[in-house]
Amino acid sequence: MNLVRIAMWSGPRNISTAMMRAWENRSDTVVIDEPFYGPFLKHSGEDHPMKEAVIKQQGKEYAPVLEKLLAPQADSVRIYYQKHMAHHMLDMAFVKNHLIEPFRHAFLIRDPKDVVRSYVRKYPQITAEALGYGRQVKIFNRVQQYFKQNPPVIESVDVLHQPKKTLEKLCAALNVPFDDAMLNWPRGYRDSDGVWATHWYNRVIESTGFKPYKEKDTPLTEREAEVAAACQADYAYLKKFKI
Repeated sequence: MNLVRIAMWSGPRNISTAMMRAWENRSDTVVIDEPFYGPFLKHSGEDHPMKEAVIKQQGKEYAPVLEKLLAPQADSVRIYYQKHMAHHMLDMAFVKNHLIEPFRHAFLIRDPKDVVRSYVRKYPQITAEALGYGRQVKIFNRVQQYFKQNPPVIESVDVLHQPKKTLEKLCAALNVPFDDAMLNWPRGYRDSDGVWATHWYNRVIESTGFKPYKEKDTPLTEREAEVAAACQADYAYLKKFKI
């Protein structure tokens, strides 16, 4: 099998790191963690925790990151899994011109209300744009138009309820074999984790697999509810294409 480069498009607080753990636990796969975070922080002006450390690790510009995503891998590597945050892609022309054809794309979604509840615990300055739903839709539509078929969409709650079944469907849609190793992984940090892991990954580093979903009932503030509502239409649109 030739090297398969998988671009998984997500938003923050969406079990995206647990999903990266699942793929990295395969013996045939290497992963990369939010490779465009540094350029995003440089060009957006967002003042995220550990901003300077992230930029130092990943660089300031998008083009060198693309070279890394297209670089050859060891002969033993069959899958290069790339965890992307859709909102990091400030320039859709760059996405359209460079990030579509070389990759097999998939999309990971979560109910906006649950994302908001999780996000504000780490970074209270929340906006609809920061959750990435609108950018996910734009990237989804471009991938759909280019390949003339729907890229796979999975939802975090389905992964948590039925991890094996959902991951089997995802692997089939991406035309790669499923591996039971994706269901469990060792506890702790990884060399592949972004430098921001110490701030954002306190729960996932304690995980050894996908934890059962627990419905959240924490009430949202008026501002939080407004942000969730602003993301609802894009979330509902992507949800229509769930596999």
